[in-house]
Amino acid sequence: MKQSPTPPTAVTLPASVDNPHYRRIGGEEAVRRLVERFYQLMDELPEARAIRAMHPTDLTSSKEKLFLFLSGWLGGPPLYAERLGPPRLRQKHLPFPIDTAARDAWMACMNRALSELVSDTELRAQLSASFFKTADFLRNQP
Repeated sequence: MKQSPTPPTAVTLPASVDNPHYRRIGGEEAVRRLVERFYQLMDELPEARAIRAMHPTDLTSSKEKLFLFLSGWLGGPPLYAERLGPPRLRQKHLPFPIDTAARDAWMACMNRALSELVSDTELRAQLSASFFKTADFLRNQP
């Protein structure tokens, strides 16, 4: 019996079994560095002020959750699902006013972190495109 292909979701990042993005980016240590730099940039970049205000003062929990999520999203261990259950990104972000400006501010932080930490230009472009799809999916305002 032929199964219908599963439609891609906003949080699906294509990865092959032979070369998952998690391994290509450098594994756990590299994902932790990316998360750390992303949140540093959120504190530093003036255009990120509004999205930074949506986060708690202490970013410890936010950093850990993003690390856990990215681990599985990039093709590594599904740490978020194992520890916290299904990500349900859209549902968890609904309380926050995420508009195009917020999406773009989030992307500015992530793209800069990627440009500083990921030397593989093909991987960086793939990740940026996938992050954009996910960030755009989380918009709940124009």
